[in-house]
Amino acid sequence: MNCFDGSSFCGKCCYETEMPLTEEDIARIEALGYSRSDFTVKDGEIVRLRNVNGKCFFLDSENRCRIYQHRPEGCRIYPAVFDGRDVIADRFCPKWREVNVENVRKSLLKLIERIYGKEFFEKQS
Repeated sequence: MNCFDGSSFCGKCCYETEMPLTEEDIARIEALGYSRSDFTVKDGEIVRLRNVNGKCFFLDSENRCRIYQHRPEGCRIYPAVFDGRDVIADRFCPKWREVNVENVRKSLLKLIERIYGKEFFEKQS
């Protein structure tokens, strides 16, 4: 989702982010020269983007992502989220109406399975 609204960048979803990362996300970002320890935080078994001063490590002072072309898969799919029952558009995002949930449903569910394992969906039942 392009976060530019015509005059500025939003970045709302990048504040207090809890975005989980895949190993592929981490490798792609490390290939840019960033150290894993700088941009990740471990949350149990899940690796997430690190927040610095309440915002994503990669969000600059103008709410632009410094790695936008290489951002994590979950960031690419957002504002589609899983609400515990289904894939929906997160209304926290000002552009939530622009996402076609059906186009990203399969990708998001596969991403969740890769990060949390197949048993994630069994726990949701």
